[in-house]
Amino acid sequence: MSAEKAKYRLEIQQMMFVSGETGEPSHSTTLLIEEIVRSQVIEMLLQCTQLAHRRGSRTISTDDLIFLIRHDRAKVSRLRTYLSWKDVRKTAKENDKEGGGDPTDLLDDPTTTAAAAAGGGAGGVSAVDAVGKRQKKSKIGLPWEVSSYFSEQVPEREDDEDEDEVEANFATLQRLKNADERTRGMTKDEYVHWSECRQASFTFRKGKRFREWAGFGTVTEAKPNDDIVDILGFLTFEIVQTLTEEALRVKEAEEKVKAQSGAGLGGRKRKRERGLFAGEEERTPVEARHVEEAFRRLQAARPKVRAMRNFGGGGGRTRLGLV
Repeated sequence: MSAEKAKYRLEIQQMMFVSGETGEPSHSTTLLIEEIVRSQVIEMLLQCTQLAHRRGSRTISTDDLIFLIRHDRAKVSRLRTYLSWKDVRKTAKENDKEGGGDPTDLLDDPTTTAAAAAGGGAGGVSAVDAVGKRQKKSKIGLPWEVSSYFSEQVPEREDDEDEDEVEANFATLQRLKNADERTRGMTKDEYVHWSECRQASFTFRKGKRFREWAGFGTVTEAKPNDDIVDILGFLTFEIVQTLTEEALRVKEAEEKVKAQSGAGLGGRKRKRERGLFAGEEERTPVEARHVEEAFRRLQAARPKVRAMRNFGGGGGRTRLGLV
């Protein structure tokens, strides 16, 4: 991909900055990441089209797209949470258009008032909390889950969390912890810039550009709906974040090996002494070779795949793996 065809250099830089890359990556690095993301999107669309043909349908659905990442339970749970809150926002907008979005109506509702009165006190349920329960996000069901096999569903409890949610919460807390460490020493202006970079997206208000970039008319026969585009926008951010985090680990391991090899020379090279008022050493950005090695590691066959081939070698796995 040439520099003229690059359409998401700024967005990729912002996503890499949020993922921990403080330096400014080169054009070759962002071009390589954009090409990897584009190949991943095309592969997902091709596999979704095959799944749709097996169902006897010409159009792909959101279930086809989620089915491709079903083994990553944490990512699936984050995606379901994203779709649930998207449905909440859509419902709220529809209520506002119909004139039923006034929060005072909910506060004046007898059920809301009764719930607030029953939980009165410091540890009780306030009226705002009762309103929040009325507007609780819905749970996105998947057709391959065991619960979908039965016509009768067990009522869910509010404090009930499945294994996927627990795993997703652990991964989310880990990312929040990393984000807190990155932003701990930032100034106000730096944090505002970091917050703006968190909103970077391939698809938000760029639907037409994304459809042309991903080749929707060429890869798929039917035109995917807005939900498919939104899910792909979520997954593309995840791909860039995963690539950046893995590339940073590759770069850190490379620097550690260089430091150990330099220390093993017997002190021939003397480290330059820094002055009292010298600033921090400038951090070198991730290079294209780090991204290539990170992508190679992410494409490595997983133990479950090797076990299905009876731990044999050969080129049994030729399909591009999804990051």
